[in-house]
Amino acid sequence: MTQVKNNAIKFAYWVPNVSGGLVVSNIKQRTDWSYDYNVKLAQTAENSGFEYALTQIRFTAGYNAENQHESVSFSHGILAKTEKLKVIAAILPGPWKPALAAKQLATIDHLTHGRIAINVVSGWFRGEFDAIGEEWPEHDQRYARSEEFIRALKGVWTQDNFSFDGKFYQFKDYTLSPKPIQKPHIEIFQGGSSRAARDMASRVSDWYFTNGNTPEELKKQIDDIREKAKANNHDVKVGVNAFIIARDTEEEAKAVLQEIIDGANVEAVKAFGDATKEAGAATAEGEGNWAKSTFEDLVQYNDGFRTNLIGTPQQIAERIVELKSVGVDLVLSGFLHFIEEVEYFGEKVLPLVRELEASQQNQITAKSA
Repeated sequence: MTQVKNNAIKFAYWVPNVSGGLVVSNIKQRTDWSYDYNVKLAQTAENSGFEYALTQIRFTAGYNAENQHESVSFSHGILAKTEKLKVIAAILPGPWKPALAAKQLATIDHLTHGRIAINVVSGWFRGEFDAIGEEWPEHDQRYARSEEFIRALKGVWTQDNFSFDGKFYQFKDYTLSPKPIQKPHIEIFQGGSSRAARDMASRVSDWYFTNGNTPEELKKQIDDIREKAKANNHDVKVGVNAFIIARDTEEEAKAVLQEIIDGANVEAVKAFGDATKEAGAATAEGEGNWAKSTFEDLVQYNDGFRTNLIGTPQQIAERIVELKSVGVDLVLSGFLHFIEEVEYFGEKVLPLVRELEASQQNQITAKSA
């Protein structure tokens, strides 16, 4: 496995703990949502240079995801069968309260020697909240709730006799013991592309995930969030979604992309698009994560095609280094046939990325000498 330096771009993968894979398409996928498959995938990923895995949280079926394993327990299951991988459990404020999440994750942190993390998902699917009887605040209030959730987690994880009087959550002289192994606290991720999401990340989150996009568009978001974080005396790292199709030739890779799009489950894609538009229309600026997504983009849940990591290993490696140059710290990856493609990525793409990074670093060192 390639040695990772501190400033090297990092790699994560979406855990397929829901059925249907990462594309809303009827294309045949050699990807499975079972625990056994996911254990083998996690072990393959950590041996292929991936540092993080992200489990998904769904409470209801829809958009090709008929079955869904719960994220926190599934994350722990993967961690129990791996040695180095850090697993990020997706948690929804609403169904979870910060007291429960803090306790669950602190315990898992001890059981796994500091390898759990959290992705706070503010919510994008109203039908899910309605189905389980949870309140659905308007868009910016969902982010306000998530921000309180994160502030509460940090307080519980780092302080004794913690008190908090928020709009959504309250604590009075609460002490959690034992606290997590990770210091100052368990890593906190969040997603989103709206102004409210970026503003929240710039105040409280360690990591910010955004949807796939071009380097130019990503740079605008990253510059905005870093400028705001600096004003808040805060530091936030950025991850970008990408659906990776690496093949020996560009023609092969593009043919796979076309096959995925040609096999799109039209009804499910349109329903997914309607749900995301409902969520996005509620933002103050009338735009959300999927505001500019085309039908083809929506075939992959998080606009992963738009990042354009589709082609030969060399093409993909060069584009990854370009993403790094605009401020991306991590690539959150999806694949069609997960295990075999993660392995291919580790063997063929990642070494090229590290070579390009080393070459750039040598040039910088030479210029400053």
